[in-house]
Order: sequence, then C-alpha cells, then structure tokens
Amino acid sequence: MVKNIEIMSLPGDAHTHDHEYHQLVLGLRGNTDFDIAGLGQRVEAGAGCLVPCSTGHAFAGSDNNQIMVVNLPWQQSYSAQEQDLINRLFDRASYFNMDTQLQVLAGALSRELQQQPNDSLLARACGNTLLCALQHHLQIPPARRPGVIDMDLIDDYIRLHLHQKISVGQLAGLACMSNSQFHELFKKQAGMTPHQYLLEKRLQKAHQDLEQGRPLSQISDRCGFSSQSAFTHAFKRRFGITPARFRRER
Repeated sequence: MVKNIEIMSLPGDAHTHDHEYHQLVLGLRGNTDFDIAGLGQRVEAGAGCLVPCSTGHAFAGSDNNQIMVVNLPWQQSYSAQEQDLINRLFDRASYFNMDTQLQVLAGALSRELQQQPNDSLLARACGNTLLCALQHHLQIPPARRPGVIDMDLIDDYIRLHLHQKISVGQLAGLACMSNSQFHELFKKQAGMTPHQYLLEKRLQKAHQDLEQGRPLSQISDRCGFSSQSAFTHAFKRRFGITPARFRRER
C-alpha cells in the first residue's frame, strides 16, 4: 500500500523509475537532483516538483538531504473537487519554488508527520492541505519556450534566496539548461552576466535596506555578502559612496 505522504532522504546513487500515481516532491533540507522526462533540475530546500503518473524520472540526493513526498494512488477515492484539483496540478511535469508562506507550512507539516509517522488520517490531511495550498501560493511556470529564459522565475528564486550563496548552476537548473547555454543566453537576454545580475539584485536590496535604516551588519547578511568588507567594497564601486557614508548623508 502506497503511503499518502512520506518524509525521506534520498541516496547518493542515482535511481530511475516510474509509477502509476502522481507524486508531489518538496525539498526540505539539502539538495536532490530530479530528472523528469529528460528535464533535469535540482530540488533544494524551498523548491519542489510535480511528477505526473507514468512519467519516468531519475533522482539522487546529496548528504543530509530531506524531502517530503505526497503520493496520490489511483485506487484512493477522491471527491470531484479533489480530482479536478489533481488533474489541473499534474497536467504536466513542473518544477517550482515555494514562497515563504508555503515553506513555513511545509516545514510545520513535516514536523507533525515525523512525530506521528503511522497516523494515516493525518498523512492524508497533510497531503490535501499541501495540494490546496499549491494552487493558491504557487505560480507554476508555463512550458518553457525554447531559447527564452523565464526571468520572473529567476527573480523569484533570487528574492527567496538572496541571503544565501547562489550559483549559476542553480539558476541554470531553473531554466533547465546547461551552465554554458544558460550563461550565453542570459547575457544576451538581460544585457549582463548572471553574476553581474545577481550582484545588482543584492546591491539594490542593500540600498533599499539602508534607506529603511537597517544596521549595516544585518544588511550584509540579509543580502548575501560574504563579509562586511565585501559589502562595503561592492556598494562603493556601484554607488560611488560607502554604505556608512550613505547612511550618514541620508
């Protein structure tokens, strides 16, 4: 009997399979690699994917990874409203990022499930809660147009992870492209490299935080700079003034 919802860690060795039921995967901790029907992407904490039934997929996890998996077995009875929601969500394979509110919800439900792992009623209720929340909180991206990067998806990811280190590989994974293909197309589309674009996003956020009066050390951490000196150097190079002097003059 397939469990409605599971909290698990994936092994480091890659595995490939398919199954006769839909599956929702949410990243809770660490990194996992998911390749769905040839579309490879990393599902890290705060991200997820929708795997339609009978769709081949490969997966592997890094150290200390943890995911939440919601299974929707065909033999389970669903109301007409539930079935309509499932059909719309699993119309095709999709990757997505969770907004902050959905991440908080997923974290709270995962802790509850780990405390009560054998409560089948709780498992189904949690799975239904997550599915309902998806339609309200997630903007599932449309099918990717060849040769075009979805900049809204890139911006959302950067906004949610600005306090962390973000690699070009992670952004390329969102676009389902190789690093070199993504770098070339991104520069053509945005007029700057991914590194330059990401730095600009960090600096614009830092500029906004300075205007709002946040402490300098807090801004450096919130905007993902490796150190206070790195923040000061980048800010002065971009705006021609140090953050401290900008604060004093404001």
